[in-house]
Amino acid sequence: MNFDQFSFDRRIKAGIQAVGYTTPTPIQQQAIPMVLAGRDVMGLAQTGTGKTAAFTLPILQRLTTGPLRQVRALIVAPTRELAEQIYQVSVELGQKTKVRSVAIYGGVGKTPQVAELRRGAEIVIACPGRLLDLVHDGDIDLSRVEVLVLDEADRMCDMGFLPDIRRILKLLPARRQTLFFSATMPDDIRELADTILKDPVTVQVGEIAPAQTVSHALYPVPDKLKKNLLLAMLQQTATGRVLIFTRTKYRARNLARDLEKQGYRAAALQGNMSQNQRLRAINGFREGKYDILAATDVAARGIDVSEISHVINFDMPDTVEAYTHRIGRTGRAHQEGEAFTLAGETDGQMIWDIEELLGERIERRRLPDFDYGGFVPESQFQKKTAHPAPKPPSNGKHNHSYRRNGRSQPNRSRRG
Repeated sequence: MNFDQFSFDRRIKAGIQAVGYTTPTPIQQQAIPMVLAGRDVMGLAQTGTGKTAAFTLPILQRLTTGPLRQVRALIVAPTRELAEQIYQVSVELGQKTKVRSVAIYGGVGKTPQVAELRRGAEIVIACPGRLLDLVHDGDIDLSRVEVLVLDEADRMCDMGFLPDIRRILKLLPARRQTLFFSATMPDDIRELADTILKDPVTVQVGEIAPAQTVSHALYPVPDKLKKNLLLAMLQQTATGRVLIFTRTKYRARNLARDLEKQGYRAAALQGNMSQNQRLRAINGFREGKYDILAATDVAARGIDVSEISHVINFDMPDTVEAYTHRIGRTGRAHQEGEAFTLAGETDGQMIWDIEELLGERIERRRLPDFDYGGFVPESQFQKKTAHPAPKPPSNGKHNHSYRRNGRSQPNRSRRG
């Protein structure tokens, strides 16, 4: 099965070839025909499933005919990084067409974005706040939008954007096609979807749970020893690119600094950074300048780097959904990945909730030759009697190295 089945315009086929796409992903197989047919779509899919191309390609097909240089497709995303990622995909896939795309988001000056809008564009990828600012200033006209995409709607809810989304909806034509994508479906998101979608078709890829290509392991450790354990893990574990999640901006910044002092090529990604600093960190990570990125949940939203071999939860996430989003950054495009969690003494309840989602007990590991200072990892997080017993672990992984073709690969995180 290939992209020829969709009968795209030859210029779009050329764009698909140029970026090296060959076989459609499951969500692309299901969603593209529905979007091409003009249906409203409710897409339930995690990051890394190919959903960006699933809505971008049909939008480009629509825009190959009709007027140019007016906003006909609006894609709303919760973060600057995701908006930039979608923009890059639309530019690459549409490179052989006359369709122009513009990304607008806060954290950078308005002037260049306004200049791009005045040059004319058919696709606008926007974060809610900056979009409403430009509407208020009269710099963008949304009256002729034919397709609306709300991407990662659950994260927009988490970040408090629902009031802005409702304001944006009032600015759009009632007669339009709406595509709604979310990894999870909390009640307020379900209510929003029911309000704005007309006779939608639902497209779902797998369960709303972590990818099966990711293995999970817990490293119980006292909070005061977390940093030392992390450094020891990086020494003993062969890795590709590593994404480390922290709970606070302060900790992400300090952790990246400490890793650099130890000779690792590391950078931080957190909300207090300027947009240019954030883009330098993300692009450096994507291009291999940095092997390790220490990030907060919100800052890391929208990162699309396929070569991430490990996600490490330096701090336990606040929700099961956040765990799913975090580890969705590895094990992408059918590649294997590993998710390690440094579990503190108070993390038991969240661990049990995650195990319930996974349907199995997460393997507990003790790092060989690490000085735990009298702490006994095996005594932590024993299941309460009242809590449902999870299934036994199915992956059977007990090694501490990331293996390819049966051989441990050298640790590439150190400076060369």
